Amino acid sequence: MKQTILFTCAGRRNYLITYFKEALKGNGTVIAADQDVLAPALVDADIAIKVPDIYDDTYIPKLVELCKAQAVTAIITLNDLELPILAAHKSLFEDIGVKVIVSNEQVIDIGFDKLKTFNFIKALGIPTPNTYTTLEDAKMAIAQGLLKFPLVLKPRWGSASIGIEFPESMEELELSYELQKIKIHKTILGKKSECDGEHAILIQEKLDGKEFGLDIVNDFEGKYFGTFAREKLAMRSGETDKAITVIDNRIEEMGKKIATALQHLGNMDCDAFLVDGAFYLLELNPRFGGGYPFSHEAGVNIAAIYLEWLKGESGENVAQFNNYQSGIIFSKCDRLLKIEHVNTT
Repeated sequence: MKQTILFTCAGRRNYLITYFKEALKGNGTVIAADQDVLAPALVDADIAIKVPDIYDDTYIPKLVELCKAQAVTAIITLNDLELPILAAHKSLFEDIGVKVIVSNEQVIDIGFDKLKTFNFIKALGIPTPNTYTTLEDAKMAIAQGLLKFPLVLKPRWGSASIGIEFPESMEELELSYELQKIKIHKTILGKKSECDGEHAILIQEKLDGKEFGLDIVNDFEGKYFGTFAREKLAMRSGETDKAITVIDNRIEEMGKKIATALQHLGNMDCDAFLVDGAFYLLELNPRFGGGYPFSHEAGVNIAAIYLEWLKGESGENVAQFNNYQSGIIFSKCDRLLKIEHVNTT
């Protein structure tokens, strides 16, 4: 059965386009859609299509039209801000036979709202940084010795490390907080932050330890498949730039606990820190993240696994694509792409 995979908000994720094309082995099509005709990922797709902004009233109808015209099998979004939109409209696509590989609205909300992320992780008994939603509460915690500088200040509804600051004194904290309140409304996060403006900024303790990226994977029924980790050696623009793959039973147990409770669909990109022998979990992003190539190149082919799950396969057919190895170091690099004509209809 030929499959047609549609990547929305394709952006710069060329590697995912390539991985899925390789997994299809010529027996299917990869479509990349973005509102920007200069988005690099469009270059490597079999079909590249310009679509409206995700907040445009015509966006979902255009996607439905696109899915019908191209006989799309499944949709994968690569943007945090689109996750709740697709989650809310899944039935429109599934009614025409398109699998939307996005978790339900509750799961997306837990991942997107970093305060709900904190509460969810804490309720599971997994260590996570102390978090406060007002400047007054943070100051009180500092006075009581519960919070110490340096701190992390970030948007409650965050994406791509936008607006993250690391104040090292009370003066910096106060200035950063007030400036963030002004600046957040000028970013792509402003619309969502308006729903609770007085608690739209989080103040957290800054962990000092080794940082890890995790791919926690469930099948399309929400059942746990595996956790694939790497220690981050360098970061660039909020994404992992250099890393070494890791296999650790403690990480596996933590990933399984999270996945079983959350029951998300597919891959979930997570951040963790190892501090004094304990793993702390920070972020739950129910989508492919910038660290996925490290997992893929180390032996777990989630692209091929997705295609098997779309065919209803499990067991040995899927297991053959999981040969994850530890101790392998990878580093990202840039390449220059020539932009050709893109279909704007």
